[in-house]
Order: sequence, then C-alpha cells, then structure tokens
Amino acid sequence: MSFIFEPDVLARIAKDALGQPLEVMVEQIAEQLEREYPGHIRDDREWVLNNAGGAMGMMTVLHASITEYVIIFGTPIGTEGHTGRFWAEDYFFILEGEQWAYSEASPVKEIYRPGDLHVLPQGVAQGYRMPDRCFALEYARGFIPAMLPFGLADTMFGTLDWRTLGRTLSKYGASSIKELMQGKI
Repeated sequence: MSFIFEPDVLARIAKDALGQPLEVMVEQIAEQLEREYPGHIRDDREWVLNNAGGAMGMMTVLHASITEYVIIFGTPIGTEGHTGRFWAEDYFFILEGEQWAYSEASPVKEIYRPGDLHVLPQGVAQGYRMPDRCFALEYARGFIPAMLPFGLADTMFGTLDWRTLGRTLSKYGASSIKELMQGKI
C-alpha cells in the first residue's frame, strides 16, 4: 500500500504541541503537518461527533484517503468502548488526558498519558476508556474503507444522527477524492 505519513514524524509533531490549549495544539499540529506533507492536510478544523464501538467522541479530520487517515479524536467528558478490529494499524498519540486499554490477551490495564503512543496493530482489538477529558492525534494506515462500517454503524443504527453521518461521509469522501486526484490512494 501507498503511505505518505510516518509515525515518527507524527510523534514528533504531537509532542511539540503538548501542554497548550486544545485549539492551539490542533492548529499547531495542522500547520506542522502541512509543512511536512504539503497539499495533503485539510484546511477546515470543523469538529464532527463520532459514535463507534459504543463510545462517543468528536473528531476533526486532517487527512483522509483510501490508505490513511489523520484526525484529532477525543472527548471533553470521557467515554469507553471497543476499538474495532481492522485491516489497518492505528497509532494514537495522546495530547491531553488519559486513555486506558486492555486486550483479550491480558487482564492488565494499560495507561497512556500525554506524550505516550498507543499502537493498535492490524487485526487486534481492545477495550478502551477515556475516563475524563482526553484528546489524541490518531493515525491509521491500511485499507481505510474497511473501517467505515465500524465507524458508522452506531450512527446509522443507534443514534440515527443523519447530520453527523452526512458530515462524516462528506469529509471522508471529499478528502479521498482530492487525494486520488493528486495520485494518492
């Protein structure tokens, strides 16, 4: 598959933004990503609700294509749910707050704090909790369209929030088409 983003670069950019108000971190991350990956970062920073795996949060999409996405995801009040099990790797760079996780392989609680990286390898699922306010820079690489049913099912069959569904599909679709027109799958 064709990937343009590098986890090491994303980690550096996330760590450089730590300790600032969320809005400042988001803008700084987006600006640094645009310098590193010109033409591949969305201009808008609009937040969209997200219900997936029983958890509710919000996201702003920085990049989306067939093989990658980069978002800021989190919640101001806490949430918990299932991570999903994907044909993609998922990198979760904690910007503020804490994320807790556990897997079927171990009954031990994993704790991730600002500056930490939580990697979910391809094919692995976990339970996770953000016990209070928590936001992260999230990067997924793999076959992203296969992730969409998980990412949209709670909205389609649970919350019935058609506005959020439309906004999510619009942002993903427009970004993916833009990337395809640039030769990026």
